[in-house]
Amino acid sequence: MTTLPADITNNPRLSRWVRVAADGMVEVDAGKVELGQGLATTQLQIAADELDLAPGQIRLRLGDTAHGPDQGLTAGSLSTEVGAMALRRVCAEVRALFVLAAAARLDVPVSEVEVALGRFSGAGRSLSYADLAAVVDLDRAATGDATPKPAAERRIAGQSLPRPDLQRKLFGAGFIHDLEWPGMLHGRVVRPPSCATQRPQFDDGALQALRALPGVHTLQVDGGWIGVAAEREEQAIAAAEAVQRAARWSAAAPRPTGDDAQRWLRTLPAEASTVDERRGDTMPAVQHFEADYSRPFLAHASIGTSCALARWDGEQLTVCSHTQGVFTLRRELAGLFGIAPDGVTVRHADGAGCYGHNGADDAAVDAALLARAAGRPVRLQWSREDELAWSPVGSAMSVRIVAALDARGRIVDWQHDTWSFSHVQRPGLTPEPSCLASALRDPPAAPRPLRDFPLPAGGGQRNAVPVYALPARRIGYRLLPAPPLRTSALRALGAYANVFAIESAMDELAALAGQDPLDFRLAHLDDARAIAVLQVVADHAGWRAPRPPARRAGALRGRGMGLARYKNSGAWCAVVIEAEVAERLWLERVWVVVDAGEVVNPDGLVNQIEGGVLQAASWTLKEAVTWGPQGSTTRSWADYPMLGFDELPRTLQVKLLTDPQQPPLGVGECAAGPTAAAIANALADALGLRVRDLPLSAERLARAAGG
Repeated sequence: MTTLPADITNNPRLSRWVRVAADGMVEVDAGKVELGQGLATTQLQIAADELDLAPGQIRLRLGDTAHGPDQGLTAGSLSTEVGAMALRRVCAEVRALFVLAAAARLDVPVSEVEVALGRFSGAGRSLSYADLAAVVDLDRAATGDATPKPAAERRIAGQSLPRPDLQRKLFGAGFIHDLEWPGMLHGRVVRPPSCATQRPQFDDGALQALRALPGVHTLQVDGGWIGVAAEREEQAIAAAEAVQRAARWSAAAPRPTGDDAQRWLRTLPAEASTVDERRGDTMPAVQHFEADYSRPFLAHASIGTSCALARWDGEQLTVCSHTQGVFTLRRELAGLFGIAPDGVTVRHADGAGCYGHNGADDAAVDAALLARAAGRPVRLQWSREDELAWSPVGSAMSVRIVAALDARGRIVDWQHDTWSFSHVQRPGLTPEPSCLASALRDPPAAPRPLRDFPLPAGGGQRNAVPVYALPARRIGYRLLPAPPLRTSALRALGAYANVFAIESAMDELAALAGQDPLDFRLAHLDDARAIAVLQVVADHAGWRAPRPPARRAGALRGRGMGLARYKNSGAWCAVVIEAEVAERLWLERVWVVVDAGEVVNPDGLVNQIEGGVLQAASWTLKEAVTWGPQGSTTRSWADYPMLGFDELPRTLQVKLLTDPQQPPLGVGECAAGPTAAAIANALADALGLRVRDLPLSAERLARAAGG
């Protein structure tokens, strides 16, 4: 019996994925959505190959609960590895059904039907998908009997196809912020001054005066959730500012405060577990090592703020959102409003960038609440302050590594402990509502128990198990249940901090053993593909050649590397970075080598790696959410410095080790940890100074250098 992927068994009806439209176009639906990562192009290439169509003959629709399959969240670097491979299987079966129908109509054996550019030919005649649509029933369950094409027969996969979404994004209305619905109002939500749940009070007559402001259509106060809708956007903004000035908020309980190196995390109550343990015969230890590493809270900080459109038609709700999961958002909305999931339609629209659980789902809930109160469609957009102070953040983390070396300089024992808040608080994943509005409304939703994904995917413990062959290891995880800020998924989740710690420790252990960092790593690897990416990046970067002199007067030049296999199941990634250090750190040259198996769109994959390196460099050198007793104090770009255009690496080269015979592997998050470690290792190489707490800001470097 053929085993089908879960994405297909959960959505078995072929017509949920593929259909032929009245105009002859083949419509393809998929549940994984475009988040700026080029996934739409990849899915278009896969569908075109398996259906034997040109990309222009396909109308691709992503993330629509009314028509498409539920493929869960577009997250975890699984969209090609899992989601697109399910689409490949479906398209192969649809093509096989049309070939059968064509053979019958053309009166030739199935083996003699030739297919090219959507035409089925045989016996001197040809038929199109449209010609055969009436006799091919796609309202049937997939069987998995059809086999996708072998790599040698794929015409489009493996080529760098131009992204079809860029034309409208660069030259037209390509984002959700640009959408307009007939009769829509513009909405804003007024937030409490801190992240605690608070209730506002207004002086007598204040609400009446606020509702009389120019253009204001609706002012809805529901506990600590306040929404305002107006005819024009600037009127909604002005009204929201007036409401904020008029509201008197009750005092909030102070939040705990922490220290710059995140050691405060270890003082909190925690749910402790051992997530991996291995004991074997080892040589006696002669050298011991112990070190602590950390990362701060990190913001998504997308250039475009969260936005959504919502309208009610009786009891039917339609929402347009840049969510990562249209079906999970549908479940959240249905539960919040007490209606059946079929009463909610969620359609995806492109946002300005998404790296995990940002404010998209919360903005969608805000829009739906305000549209219901207003009785008209509402387009609701968050402010920059909303986005930075109220969108979920990536958890601060603390990592301790204890290791021992034998007389040969080999690791004989390895202990890794991670402290972290939850990385998984997405709406729609549990029966209880978890959107921001549910905590602010009256009565507020009860806090739900926080959790993390277990390994192998993991949350805070993601990539805590090293890629190296170690005879004895123990990996511990301490999940902290009460975060002072709202934490959830941010690109790479815990892998960023865990790989930073592991790869920093590997360099420190190499120094302790008196070995070159490359040789030390190779001596502890038995994974052939890990060895390959490490050796290729070292050769590519000229690792064994003398380092060039610094270009800047008074600067020191250093070189560092980092290696990981994302989630221990995705792509292998090795990074080498040359940096110069004086009063600050400059990235000079970056080399990256990635093994992701089959590569469907090489240009798209390279873009993902380049973006991942630059974002990780920004995290590593600059970014940190600030907070105090009343919650987040990060409210504007001035509060959250990021890598600028003048701080980008002088060169950034990405090399792909492709193999179309291997299954594709997720790449979008694989570069984060290796990049952070390579930067820290380059800093240590240049200065002989190890900084283990992120970010490696100029201020922190100055403090470290001063002792």
